[in-house]
Amino acid sequence: MAVTLPDALLARYRRFSLYNSPYRAHDGGCAVDLYPGTLRDGRTTAAPSPVSGVVRETRTVRAPPKPYAPEHDHLIVIDCDGPGELAELTARILHVEPTVSAGDRVSAGDSLGRLVRAGFFAPWVDNHLHVGFRDADQNPYRASGSLPLEPGVEIEPLAWDGTGEVVATGETYAVLDAPAHPDPGSRFVGIGADRSEPSGERAAPSARRVGGVLDGGLPHYDGGGLLGSARTSLGPVSLNGDRLGVLDGRTIAWDDVVVTANGKPITGLSLFCARDEEFGAKLICPDREFVVGQRVGVRIEHDG
Repeated sequence: MAVTLPDALLARYRRFSLYNSPYRAHDGGCAVDLYPGTLRDGRTTAAPSPVSGVVRETRTVRAPPKPYAPEHDHLIVIDCDGPGELAELTARILHVEPTVSAGDRVSAGDSLGRLVRAGFFAPWVDNHLHVGFRDADQNPYRASGSLPLEPGVEIEPLAWDGTGEVVATGETYAVLDAPAHPDPGSRFVGIGADRSEPSGERAAPSARRVGGVLDGGLPHYDGGGLLGSARTSLGPVSLNGDRLGVLDGRTIAWDDVVVTANGKPITGLSLFCARDEEFGAKLICPDREFVVGQRVGVRIEHDG
């Protein structure tokens, strides 16, 4: 049974994702990445605790070797007493250099330390807390084994026609101004999947029905997820009339697809849930350069 992430937890963060990672700890949406910073302030170092409880242990752990990051990370293990049904579970938190120690009591929102980068990150990934939950008697050190998670908040799927204007860039990404959050700060939103697979010609945007919210790295990670109540348990999933893959439960196995921007391939799309005014499609493009103000059209094409 999935553990619900309550609004009291998620509302502390600008963004979250269950699937936007290549690591097995996220398989099936069994971990959540919590982003305190906005899309334009992705390197913030603030690390507010998602839970209240007592720190069981902190330790330094090995990370995959990458030329742009240290080969170590930090693990914080907290025995939770809240919020909500998280009480009596154990939280496993990564990517924070801790200023807390074993035996310390923390309240939700207290600083755990400083967000750091490690070899678990791709260059385009912003600073975040990686959090998983498991029963108190489970091994807290294994990467896999955490309980599946379910967002306990409203997530509004936004229709997107695949176009937008670049409003921010980094060395490996560009952010578009669309789709825009209809009411920033009020609720989480995400790019919505088409509710049913289109047949024949691409439907006009006004004729498409929007389903659940897409989550994951398309297609640079193996798969993604579909969040929110408007989803089915099995079947094809598409975006703006382009088929992405097949849904099983809430997990999507991507087809062999290529994301193009203005007709040329890019690494992919970063799909997540956000609640602030800077929401928009995030293009992962370490091999392409875009400039602020440039109009971009995105398509999903099947490779071969």
